[in-house]
Amino acid sequence: MRTKTILWPTDFSETASHALRYAIEMANLYQVGIRILHVVDQPLGDENYMILAITPEELAASMEKAAAEKMHALLEELNTDLKVETLIRRGDATEEIVAEANGGDIGMVVIASHGRSGLAHFLHDNVAEAVANQAKCPVLVVK
Repeated sequence: MRTKTILWPTDFSETASHALRYAIEMANLYQVGIRILHVVDQPLGDENYMILAITPEELAASMEKAAAEKMHALLEELNTDLKVETLIRRGDATEEIVAEANGGDIGMVVIASHGRSGLAHFLHDNVAEAVANQAKCPVLVVK
């Protein structure tokens, strides 16, 4: 853990930004880099229904472009001497984050929890919980 990169998955929410502070603090403590990961959902659609004005592939490309712009703005705001890498992936958030975390060069995942409870907890996917259960490295879940 002490020599490997810290993974910070983000959805660009305020809660995720709060977790970034912890990721930077941990990276400074261990003098390691941070890898920022954003996962774009793969849109589903059937061109045969003629409902979408654009194809799911075009929509996904547009979402990736918007994520890249947000990532660029985020990097401009970061005031750190740490090595920072960025990744934008397409697919299921949990699967992509776990795959990156278990890829071998990640020492810790710092991920935000949206803090849902009760019925909302059961109605929405809990990405942070799934990552904590499936990742081979330590996972810090920040509320």
